[in-house]
Amino acid sequence: MPHRPRIPSPGRRTVLRGSLLVPAAALPAATSSAPALALAGRPEAAWGVQVGSVTASSALVWVRSDRPARMLVETSATESFRRARSWYGPLIGPGSDFTGTTPLYGLPAGEQVHYRVTLADPGDPRRTGRPVYGTFRTAPARRRDGVRFLWSGDIAGQGWGINPDIGGYRVYEEMRRLDPDFFLCSGDTVYADGPLQPSVTLPDGRIWRNVMTEEKAKVAETLDEYRGNFRYNLLDRNFRRFNAQVPSVVQWDDHEVRNNWYPGQILDDARYTEKNVDILAARSARAFHEYFPVSTPHGSARRSRMYRAVHHGPLLDVFVLDMRSHRNRNSPNRQADDTTGILGAEQLRWLKRALAASRAVWKVIAADMPLGLVVPDGATDFEAVAQGDPGVPLGRELQIAELLRFIKRRKVTGTLWLTADVHYTSAQHYAPERAAFKDFAPFWEFVSGPLAAGGFPANALDGTFGPDRVFVRAPDRANVSPMESPQFYGEVEIDGDSADLTVRLRAEGGAVLFTKVLRPGRTGQ
Repeated sequence: MPHRPRIPSPGRRTVLRGSLLVPAAALPAATSSAPALALAGRPEAAWGVQVGSVTASSALVWVRSDRPARMLVETSATESFRRARSWYGPLIGPGSDFTGTTPLYGLPAGEQVHYRVTLADPGDPRRTGRPVYGTFRTAPARRRDGVRFLWSGDIAGQGWGINPDIGGYRVYEEMRRLDPDFFLCSGDTVYADGPLQPSVTLPDGRIWRNVMTEEKAKVAETLDEYRGNFRYNLLDRNFRRFNAQVPSVVQWDDHEVRNNWYPGQILDDARYTEKNVDILAARSARAFHEYFPVSTPHGSARRSRMYRAVHHGPLLDVFVLDMRSHRNRNSPNRQADDTTGILGAEQLRWLKRALAASRAVWKVIAADMPLGLVVPDGATDFEAVAQGDPGVPLGRELQIAELLRFIKRRKVTGTLWLTADVHYTSAQHYAPERAAFKDFAPFWEFVSGPLAAGGFPANALDGTFGPDRVFVRAPDRANVSPMESPQFYGEVEIDGDSADLTVRLRAEGGAVLFTKVLRPGRTGQ
């Protein structure tokens, strides 16, 4: 992107003082569900800061306190904070697990913004804690500035948590150094159903050690236990450094609640005393919104919904799907009529309208589950869209067929699908000449993950939409630890001059495993 005024990475001083106030082991309340309400000293924000919902002129800043406090934010164009602008934030307390957000408006487009968050004693505003620093770039207003972002998912899963012996979540530091405009987390942000053990013996005899907390020692059921799962990842200093520099776009999938859950499910799992998954999902959703800086619209019942569109300048719109909250029950998935599907009727209508209205050159559909990869749920049921029958669309495939037909007939160009979920990385090209269902335009689906979880072998493909697996890198056995196999993430870069979109599938350690360049306005690439 030769004409983009690439803003240099934030200075080392800003990053260090913004995210490394104390070692991970010394973070407050690391093993308890909430801060104490009466503490000596001044309010502290040792959990770091985050930014989300970034547009060309606005953003949402997040922080967590160790006690009740008033959130104060200052922004500046420079690290010196000359001519700083002040933002008076909310009073944060136990009702939100001592987390809070402050919206920022009137920011300059396509520019680096430096910010610092200070927590003040509600009873004495002069008693303030040490500022916590962060930085981010607003979305560009000009097409020529280009866009670059990363995506992945699956964090602290299958028994692999924060391992201090290997430096914790090292891949986050690697991603931070790439200095993307934002990070798309494609679900399974936590594993609330995946308790950790203090240590695990690997097949080669090495010992994996986990940082432990009370909430990570059992499956999450209460609101405080779900909060503790979202708080766990913030114990890792790489994670906090990353948050202090890279804005996030976050979606959820199943492990935020429980493996393979669907609305209305009643659990047959002895680990749970609460069997109603809808109750568990509501508790997790509350914790999710407390621990991520996410501005989500309201649904018909005035509850915040997860699906939304993120507009990032003239080149890019990201359509963040929720393939979990509105789906029908998991089943053999071969019904000949299915209006609910994996998205629900209301979300499908929204997605059609949003895609047709988008004027962005590229339209990324951020799916928390893959389309043509067969993901089973037990011996007879299926968890995702595909069910292994390569014939005409059935079950949840009917809804995806309707969407793909709509995209073709409305001549919506520049769509591609990004996902995680299956714990390996791959690239699939879908084309009607290979498919049983033919009324759609060719498109690409890219998979990348996990970030800090077990690796798994590649899933089988379903031929209904004609996928061709052009590239795959996956372990040859189930639940390979991060000490045995690299973690995976993807990079998307859109050139400001040509509007070409380049996808790179990356492995921890810096290797680029696969590259694909897509041209704007074309199909069948």
